[in-house]
Amino acid sequence: MEHAAGKKVLPDNAYRVLNPGESYVPIVPAAKSIIEISPRVFAYGIALNIIFTFAAAYLGLLTGNVIEAAIPIAILAVFMGKTVHKRPNTISENVMIQSIGAGSGVVVAGVVFTLPALYINKLSPNMLHIIISSSLGGFLGIVLLIPLRRYFVAEMHGHLPFPEATATTEIIVQGESHGASKSGLILIISTGIGALFDFLSQTVRLWNASLSSSTLLGKSGVALAKKHITLKLDALAALFGLGVIIGLRYAAVIAAGSLLSFLVLIPMVYYIGAHTDVIIPHAPLSGGAKMLIRDMDTFTLFKAYVQPIGIGTIAVAGMISILKMSRIIIGSFSLGFKALAGDKNAHLNVERTDRDVDPKMVLLAEGILIVALGLFYFFLVKNISQALVAMAVTFVFAFLFTAVAARAIAIVGTNPVSGMTLITLIVSSIILMAAGLKGDPGQYLALVIGAAVCTALSTAGGFITDLKIGYWVGVTPRTQQTFKFIGIIVASLSVGVAMWLLASSYGFEKTATTPNPLAAPQGKLMATIMKSLMSGESLPYLLYGLGGAMALILEMAKVPALAFGLGMYLPLEINLGVLAGGFVAWLIGRSGKTDRIRTARQGQGILIASGMMAGAALIGILSAVLQLQTLGVPARYLSVGAKYIAAGGQWLPEEAKWFLGGRGQVIGLMMFIVLGVIAYQLARKGATWQIEEEDADGGPSGDGGPSGDGGPSGPDGGPSGDVEVTSYAEAPAEEKPAVQDAPAEEEKPEE
Repeated sequence: MEHAAGKKVLPDNAYRVLNPGESYVPIVPAAKSIIEISPRVFAYGIALNIIFTFAAAYLGLLTGNVIEAAIPIAILAVFMGKTVHKRPNTISENVMIQSIGAGSGVVVAGVVFTLPALYINKLSPNMLHIIISSSLGGFLGIVLLIPLRRYFVAEMHGHLPFPEATATTEIIVQGESHGASKSGLILIISTGIGALFDFLSQTVRLWNASLSSSTLLGKSGVALAKKHITLKLDALAALFGLGVIIGLRYAAVIAAGSLLSFLVLIPMVYYIGAHTDVIIPHAPLSGGAKMLIRDMDTFTLFKAYVQPIGIGTIAVAGMISILKMSRIIIGSFSLGFKALAGDKNAHLNVERTDRDVDPKMVLLAEGILIVALGLFYFFLVKNISQALVAMAVTFVFAFLFTAVAARAIAIVGTNPVSGMTLITLIVSSIILMAAGLKGDPGQYLALVIGAAVCTALSTAGGFITDLKIGYWVGVTPRTQQTFKFIGIIVASLSVGVAMWLLASSYGFEKTATTPNPLAAPQGKLMATIMKSLMSGESLPYLLYGLGGAMALILEMAKVPALAFGLGMYLPLEINLGVLAGGFVAWLIGRSGKTDRIRTARQGQGILIASGMMAGAALIGILSAVLQLQTLGVPARYLSVGAKYIAAGGQWLPEEAKWFLGGRGQVIGLMMFIVLGVIAYQLARKGATWQIEEEDADGGPSGDGGPSGDGGPSGPDGGPSGDVEVTSYAEAPAEEKPAVQDAPAEEEKPEE
């Protein structure tokens, strides 16, 4: 997620290569100690971790994209510290809250990209296994990254841009200069809007959020639907927010993949099949017999013949992304080994801001984790040799790819974790089969290995961002490294519950009791690979090959193949909802008379979208709870547009004709438009507040460069800029110098 900040507040040498003899002095110098850990750090860090873990799990399974939690958590940490407590949070406390809370997204990515395959392939997943695999994987990611911290963060200072760390640090540092910044208020308001919108549409069913051209276009829509040409859109705040964050271009590429699937491939397959009585291979079963294409509905056609093409595109695109990063990967391997073979006494007699966990403790932790992995795998397979093989595979892949994940995040802000996990799954499956483990037990163990490795790599990528933030601010690395384990264990416990809850309520396959399953695209890809490798099941390799060829063509055409393939795989209604959000983001970015106003509005739009996604995701979790059979489906007492029939465990929308008909969908369309208007206007208002705050602190930074226009950094490399932050070098932590009130005459944003 990109943060469009109005100005940069760190010194110039925070972003560039240091000159010979020059050193970077953080906001909190090494000689100064301030509060880093306190009860509020634990309270806020753990609470935000739990909230964003559940939110990220829902969104990751719904759309295939995991919400980035670092920036929203940083904003909330600053806001709560200034509004709730007499003593505002120290800047180091805010960094620690962010670090503990951000454990949510990295653990969720490791789980939702792999372990839904356990449910999809009906392997009887165990919640405890999910918690253990994600915990051990996350811990492994931390301990493998600690020896690389000094190299990536300090020695490569200025060589690596760290885009997400830059954005998050700017928010935290600006929070020192502002009063109770209204960015936190904007985030809370937008969270409430997203929660209320999806609660009324999904749980109360006050209007129909599932829009379809077959209804809205009347007779013309019905005629097109008979030819399997239908446009659908899920008018949900969660999808709208995702579209705003990823922007119009990326959203349009995803939507283009969906439109190819639903407006070209499905009608084409139906047209060909309607004129033949031949059973096409991989046709689904109906009543024990294979179906003819002309007897299939649109969803069945999509699942049988079009989704496999999308799977092939995603798989090959993931491989291509790894190949495109081959120079980074090779360089990361050599540099990682070099860093690990560095001075073993480097931790002795170092400044506070360069103090890592003792290397002996790191090695001990690695040994304990390796043994724990071996014991866990032995518990799963009851075979010592197979458990040792699985343990070795997990450690080797995590060790080799840790530097890759960290370097990728540091350079482009994107972690190719799905591609690396794909490679891990394939290789581990082949090795396990060679060790005599096949079938369902082999699938189960390979997926657990994949989850552990995926979580380790995701954690390493996210944690290097935390450590860079700490480097810029001046937090003790050892403190971050020690307390990151808390973030991982809390997120692992939460994601285990979230996976069970979402699988129980929504499911991953469309049935009578789960009419609106979660897409889980990466999980379904992993499930398909496991079936292919471990079970010998007949699979549509020709369709996979077509998808792979399409990925190559897209790469040659400079079109993001992974995004396009994701669009082909996901249902159209999801991707058109995302496209709507991308369009509103484009409108927000083009509004305003000056670059400063447009940049501020764009940043506020992303902030608002983050809040809407978080609120909608939390309501998605609440809705899942309210639909649990074990609780008697309490959602039935809230629903207006659909009636729950307990005997069959089904929802019957036809009980309220207006809900499925034109009235329900027209209301849904109108409410979705209202949501877009609210987001647009709130972005304008938020930008106004942001610029007023900046002007009150001394004006903008001119061109928005790292140094601002307040003059170069001082001779010691310390902060100078145009925003006054707490001088931790001169004042005790509890003393807060007054913010100078010197508003500049700047352009005023129109309301």
